Amino acid sequence: MRVVIAEDQALLREGLARLFRDGGHQVVATLVDAEQLLAAVGRERPDLAVVDIRMPPTFTDEGARAARTIKELHPGVGVLVLSQHIETTHAVSLVAHGGFGYLLKDRVLEVDEFLATAERVAAGGSALDPTVVASLFSPTDLGPVGRLSERERGVLELMAQGLTNSGIANRLVVSERTVEAHVRHILTKLDIPESEDGHRRVLAVLAYLNGDNHT
Repeated sequence: MRVVIAEDQALLREGLARLFRDGGHQVVATLVDAEQLLAAVGRERPDLAVVDIRMPPTFTDEGARAARTIKELHPGVGVLVLSQHIETTHAVSLVAHGGFGYLLKDRVLEVDEFLATAERVAAGGSALDPTVVASLFSPTDLGPVGRLSERERGVLELMAQGLTNSGIANRLVVSERTVEAHVRHILTKLDIPESEDGHRRVLAVLAYLNGDNHT
């Protein structure tokens, strides 16, 4: 996997580069701002761009805007946005493109899971940070989500993070067949069409959670 990294904090930038290299991937460019990032993506055509959501000069949403531009100009490039804080507006709007992930920076410390997420995004999948997914659930009015059991709600959150049935089974330490049963029940209860496409499944869940369904 060929990776471009855009992060203005030198220690984190170099740490990410080493993490990917140690994982057997090729880091083709490390950059400090969105302008350099867009030029590098156009030049290198990486499999994955890892992007800090806040970069110079204003440290607001340069990374999010650069991510959107990359997906528009180079839809085959996976984009993994890293953020210090939860910003669901950018996360939910960008995940619709596919090949997009949004993680809080703390997730980098979970090295194996972080690399697995990066590889999934580079391959065209979707990934949302667990904290971001949880924030999409209304704590007081779950609406039809209230039909789900506690375990089914947990599986739904993992689905929205982009995990496959196998990945969910590993996370929950249950059999894949058990997860398949939970997923069928969830999709039936929420009137979401089943799909073998992991990205489409994420979109279906997010459309449900973010739509006009909490009545």
